[in-house]
Amino acid sequence: MNNKFLKNIIFLLFINLLIKPFWILGVDVAVQNLVGDTSYGLYLAISQFSYLFYILLDLGLTNFNNRNIAQNNQLLSKHFVGISQAKILLTILYFIVIFVIGWLIGYRGEQLKLLAIFGFNQVLLSFILYVRSNISALLLFKTDSMLSVLDRVLMILICSFLLWSGFFPKSSFNIYSYIYAQTISYVITLIIAVAIVLRHTGKLTIRINIPFVIMIIKKSLPYALLVLLMSFYNRLEPVLIERLLPEDIAATQAGVYARAWRLFDAGNNISYLFSVILLPLFAAIIKEKEDLQGLVKQSFSIMLSMTCIIAVLCIFYSSDFMKLMYPDQLNEESSTILKILMGSFVSISTTYIFGTLLTANGNLKQLNIVAACGVVLNITLNLIFIPHFKAIGAAFTSLCVQFVTCVIQFFIAKKIFNLRLGISYWLRLSAFLVLISLTTYMSTTLELKWITSFFIAAAMCVIIAFITKMLNYNEIKELVVSSMKNIKK
Repeated sequence: MNNKFLKNIIFLLFINLLIKPFWILGVDVAVQNLVGDTSYGLYLAISQFSYLFYILLDLGLTNFNNRNIAQNNQLLSKHFVGISQAKILLTILYFIVIFVIGWLIGYRGEQLKLLAIFGFNQVLLSFILYVRSNISALLLFKTDSMLSVLDRVLMILICSFLLWSGFFPKSSFNIYSYIYAQTISYVITLIIAVAIVLRHTGKLTIRINIPFVIMIIKKSLPYALLVLLMSFYNRLEPVLIERLLPEDIAATQAGVYARAWRLFDAGNNISYLFSVILLPLFAAIIKEKEDLQGLVKQSFSIMLSMTCIIAVLCIFYSSDFMKLMYPDQLNEESSTILKILMGSFVSISTTYIFGTLLTANGNLKQLNIVAACGVVLNITLNLIFIPHFKAIGAAFTSLCVQFVTCVIQFFIAKKIFNLRLGISYWLRLSAFLVLISLTTYMSTTLELKWITSFFIAAAMCVIIAFITKMLNYNEIKELVVSSMKNIKK
């Protein structure tokens, strides 16, 4: 299991690192620079609002299905039809809720129009993730990895054509062009994903089975509550910035937050891939009552090494990144926000290890209590900080909430599974953090172009990860060779 996890996470990271940087630094940044902070800020706020209630499209069905099919592959044909029917009914509920609440908090006109389009895109994304949960539950990680970037690849192709082909004037490109490109990409990805699953389900009998739908939803409700609560404390900041601040600066401040949040979200998406692979692996190991210590320690070490290096580099080079991405903007505020959000990035990435472990073990009561505390803390701090510190206040709230929930989840998992990392591990981790921080700081003092200094620092940080044994050279070497053979196949 350890070998399978590491081999597939290397492949998953490999293809995502090929796609995500161009998407973030190329297409997404170009769109915000073209349409402006105000327009993009409104886009971000409403897209995040639509995502807050995303769980109503799923009610935990995807997580339940991933865990259940991983342990019982023979149920795929039966559950695929039944859960798909349930999701269609939930789609109606989702649209009712987002429009009612959107209206109550003051959305009108263009805001409601954007909400309708975003809502449809969320429906498509929900079905994509559900279909992919079947693929990953069958341990077809390579196929799932390719699907995880397919929508982004399609968006890059469509948006690049619209922005840079010369067939369309740039003045005709607006935020709606961007959103419709996402819609087309999601539709194509969903069709391909469904075709792959149908190859493994055998003959499907399509009939309405209300008792089965009700049974599945009941079993999934604890997952649904968890995801709803986590969505609120993970994605509420842009919505509250746009709603709490005066109208003349609200959307613009959301846009300023979006500049830094883009890099945070990109890193978060890559970290999230760990949980996609770990959930079925943890579930299978727990069912077989095998030892979890090795896989937990390996995944935790890889996650910390990766996220801490990224965070430290972004903190020390935050101003340079903002100038590179937004050369025509004043970026001091966004630079500060990026530094703060990098702390959130490390914390939320860690929850993808221990939160996933607890989810696989069915400890949803504990997770829901932690998430509920996170929501209360998030709303309280945002109501205090956003009116006084604007977007920077929202970033600080994110840091506080993610750190608190991360620490609590770690200690819950440690107690339940009797996890033993050892004092030597924490000493090595401390040395690793101190050394990469000093190395990165020293790189900023070099009389070189910042991009050269950045890559020198990145290389040194990776070397330090191996020297401190946060990463094992022989193990990684063997797994990279094995993964490259799989990629060629």
